[in-house]
Amino acid sequence: MSEPSTKTRRVAVIGGGITGLAAAHRIHELDPHVEVVLVESSDRLGGAIQTVQHDQFLVERGPDMFTTKDDDALNLCRRLGCDSELIETNTSHRRAFVVRRNRLYPVPAGFTLLSPSRVLPLLFTGLLSPLGKLRVLAEYWVSTRRETSDESLASFTRRRFGSEMFERIVQPLVGGIYTADPEKLSMQATLAQFVEMEQVHGGLIRGGRRARQATKTQADESGARYGMFLTLRNGLSDLVDRLTQQLPAGSIHLDTSVTRVTGNEHDGWVLDLAAGNQLGQDQVACDGVIVATPIHVAARLLATVDKPLSDQLGQVQAASSAVVISGYRREAIGHPLDGFGLVVPAREKRSILAASFSSVKFAGRAPEGHVLVRTFVGGARQPEILLKDDDEIQSLVHQELAELIGVREGPMINEVVRWDNAMPQYHLQHLDRVAEIEHGCARYPGLEIAGNGLRGVGIPQCIRSGESAAGRLIDAWL
Repeated sequence: MSEPSTKTRRVAVIGGGITGLAAAHRIHELDPHVEVVLVESSDRLGGAIQTVQHDQFLVERGPDMFTTKDDDALNLCRRLGCDSELIETNTSHRRAFVVRRNRLYPVPAGFTLLSPSRVLPLLFTGLLSPLGKLRVLAEYWVSTRRETSDESLASFTRRRFGSEMFERIVQPLVGGIYTADPEKLSMQATLAQFVEMEQVHGGLIRGGRRARQATKTQADESGARYGMFLTLRNGLSDLVDRLTQQLPAGSIHLDTSVTRVTGNEHDGWVLDLAAGNQLGQDQVACDGVIVATPIHVAARLLATVDKPLSDQLGQVQAASSAVVISGYRREAIGHPLDGFGLVVPAREKRSILAASFSSVKFAGRAPEGHVLVRTFVGGARQPEILLKDDDEIQSLVHQELAELIGVREGPMINEVVRWDNAMPQYHLQHLDRVAEIEHGCARYPGLEIAGNGLRGVGIPQCIRSGESAAGRLIDAWL
């Protein structure tokens, strides 16, 4: 690592979610002489990460785990000294269910989002008809796509496996992650590993079987490789708390809204602040700015810096969703709950997208003899559900859980958490748009844009985005 600079500089980080916190922390790691000013418009840090205690239930209102496939989050935990608090998913019941005609069927063993590493479980699943199974087997003889243009999830899956596999298995599994319209969802931006698998191995069954040989210990899990997911024993907000504690005193300013960003590389940057902000001043001057807000907010803030750049940011759409958090007595649920949750295909025409059995997935999430369930509604394909009030949404969810997992009485705890415009939609040509955004931003030394609207929506990708932005700023000054 190069020697830190001796000139005192100031960096403003706009946004106190996990991206902004990771950026601010990384700046302080790389050069403690740089003054960090982190501004957050709300009264709390963490963004979508929010852990709360509900009676004796440990509730995640947003994401509840992160993957180790990308090691950015794991590495950050190690540097913060909280890696000893990381826990894996429970080793029992590492599978998911898919709804078909009001029944729950396990995702075929060895199937991961798009890639079956084993053929036999697909032949015996109740999710596919005999013709659907034959079409899946025919994937062996489907030719490799020669075009290099982006392809949607729907097109890619139908081309390789047929419509039935797409509608009954792939769409609900991927839809539960991205809450997106699969006809528009970019394969290159979200599931590029399967595009590469097709190109390298000639097909996904071939590629999946070879991948299985390399990861035999995970071959019998279904839906996702649950052994690759971690969380913190007392919830992901512990990660937020650790980051906060590492930042210099006085660097965090809550209830502080930025209304405009102006400036350039020659004169520095100026943030205009809304009246009543915690800093108690109208403007903040700085040498560098990291915009780590939701992407539609970044578009508004940068309109006075570069209108074309702002327009490009504004082209990235976002979907809204809600999480219904329910705590039940275990004996009030008829289903054995021998899995981590369920996903619902759009063709089932139900109101819920998915349900996670949080207390089955991770220890310590519910008191003895109780179950914590998180149910997801809304998304890009069902935005109208979010127009209902909380009582209506809770009633819909309770009714459908009663039909699907045999809930026989009302929940002990019940809460609706709404996430408005929180999930960026990686539509076709998303990576081309991101490249244009990054090129436009590069014209302004001292300005960086980071967050889940660019190159990944998960916690590790957000951390990488924030840390990379911080690294580019510091490197430019050395």
